[in-house]
Amino acid sequence: MVTTTAAVVLVAGALAFTDPVATAGVAPHHDAIQQGMDKLVGADRHPGALAAVRDRRGRTHHYTAGVGDLRTGGEVPTNGRVRIGSASKMFASVVVLQLVGEGRVELDASIETYLPGLVRAKGVDADRITVRQLLQHDSGLPDYTTSMFKSKGDFLLYRHVYLEPRELLDLANARQDGRAAGGGWSYSNTNYLLAGLIAQRVTGRPFDELVTTRVIQRIGLRDTYAPEVGEEDVRGRHPRGYQRDPATDELVDFTRMDPSWGWAAGHLVSTPGDLNTFLRALLDGKLLEPAQLAQLRTTIPTDPESGQGYGLGVFSMPLSCGGVAWGHGGDIPGYATVNAATDDGRAATVVVTSLTGSVRDESVAADRGALVDAALCAN
Repeated sequence: MVTTTAAVVLVAGALAFTDPVATAGVAPHHDAIQQGMDKLVGADRHPGALAAVRDRRGRTHHYTAGVGDLRTGGEVPTNGRVRIGSASKMFASVVVLQLVGEGRVELDASIETYLPGLVRAKGVDADRITVRQLLQHDSGLPDYTTSMFKSKGDFLLYRHVYLEPRELLDLANARQDGRAAGGGWSYSNTNYLLAGLIAQRVTGRPFDELVTTRVIQRIGLRDTYAPEVGEEDVRGRHPRGYQRDPATDELVDFTRMDPSWGWAAGHLVSTPGDLNTFLRALLDGKLLEPAQLAQLRTTIPTDPESGQGYGLGVFSMPLSCGGVAWGHGGDIPGYATVNAATDDGRAATVVVTSLTGSVRDESVAADRGALVDAALCAN
């Protein structure tokens, strides 16, 4: 699901962004990264895994492991489409920051400027919450998904339910755990729900259209899309995603679901390769003007022990080999994504086909993060 645990990673123009030196291929099975992929899957771990790793010279290798369909035994498709959960927040942040660059949104303006009267959660003063604080998870707003998913079995209750953004906001407004803005980083999907509503309000256009035209089409992401209203299937080639039913302790094929509850906070579909392309375009200044990119990369601490920071829609993560990588992972029933990229051209995305809460060996979560770090440090 799109929650705090999902967020912790390891991590307008008409021309499409392309990389003329990039090549793609399936890596040899004996590759060290492949060995790391194989470690992620198994009876007590994830059913399947897929990854894309890009080196400094723009060469991309794709990896798969495990089983893509437990019913048929089918293989995991190379660079298949998956739901990316909270990794969608990077796309939403870019849209809002583009509007900042166009003078249509002010980062330090109150959200009441754009959405008067909509935020009414107890303990929250909307006049004191800024757009920047939304994007940086420093608003103090309660998380609407906390009301939805009180236990693992609650995923099943919302599997085929369509929810409007305003219905999700009502859930947040009804909560009692809001706090004062500016008190430090506290992850809440409500922040990006409101960011999406602000983008719609100032442009008069649907949020999904804004993401599509301003990000996906602009940099030529061929396999990334925002699901249409009521669309429950994943288009094209994709591994099946699984969720454990606590009532039966069995893995349920959760590929078909309504992701509307994620909306701007986490409903996009993409591939490991497309996520790497997005991260490279973002860090290379293909999506934002320098001033807005600098704002995006200005972080506040999330966890002093890890050394991670959070900018405007992205985490900064220290690498074991030195330097910093940028990205934003995401969990949603059926899929968990970890990704990161560096300023010198490296990028890595790893996706597994179940959440950590659906595996018996939960140490696999640390293995996913370590694999992304290893992939970046090896290149």
